[in-house]
Amino acid sequence: MSTAIIADDEDLPRTELRRMLQQYWPELQIIAECEHGLDALEAIHTQQPDIAFLDIRMPGMSGLDVAHAVKGRCHALFTTAYDSHAIDAFAAGVIDYLLKPIVAERLIEAIARLKERIAAKNIQQKTEQLASSDPRLELNKMMQELDKRLRHTTTERIRWISASVGDTIKMFPVDKILFFSSDEKYTRVVSSDDEAHVRKPLKELIEGLDPEVFWQIHRGVVVRADAIARAQRDQMGRVTVELRGSTEILKVSLAYAWRFKPM
Repeated sequence: MSTAIIADDEDLPRTELRRMLQQYWPELQIIAECEHGLDALEAIHTQQPDIAFLDIRMPGMSGLDVAHAVKGRCHALFTTAYDSHAIDAFAAGVIDYLLKPIVAERLIEAIARLKERIAAKNIQQKTEQLASSDPRLELNKMMQELDKRLRHTTTERIRWISASVGDTIKMFPVDKILFFSSDEKYTRVVSSDDEAHVRKPLKELIEGLDPEVFWQIHRGVVVRADAIARAQRDQMGRVTVELRGSTEILKVSLAYAWRFKPM
């Protein structure tokens, strides 16, 4: 039996969608109904539904933000009164985009598409289970993992960052750097008592940094983990961090907010 959650901040559309799903997909089990984006994100993490029906405009976190955060974990489908978010919606990996008031024919089409995706995923999982039971394939998998680890451990780590400032070349020991941030064509390098810009893009620098020492908290920001003094979550669910030795407040993107969940 497939499971789903419905997230919409208005009672009437939420109730109507539940009624239509009961009519056109009676075997679908609705396991949660949410009024806020943060509640929807929490329900997806805890309930692990197959499908999430998401309104785009919700308090706390939009349906787009939720879809990006859970991409690949469940099938997302948007229900909205606005047609201006379709491109962003499909970029977030949604299955379909239904305009309110939802027309029965469009919902039936979406249900058929969802059933196909769920069936394909089930077949893939069964195939992977059968493959994992073959000792020869398991051995190949272990050898590939070993090779990956060997190549990973032999990757040369960056020990120094050199940056030109006028006629001066500044040298930053990596163990003194607090954070890196993208700045157009450059990368800003910040220590507790100095900073500079280097021409190397952040995505290339990351390859030479120890991921256990430096955490990526945003597409354009990497911080020294042991320099993090505190993380703060506001009422909208957005997370920021403060570093020891720096007065700057750095934003954490939704994709990396999981690093700061309380134990």
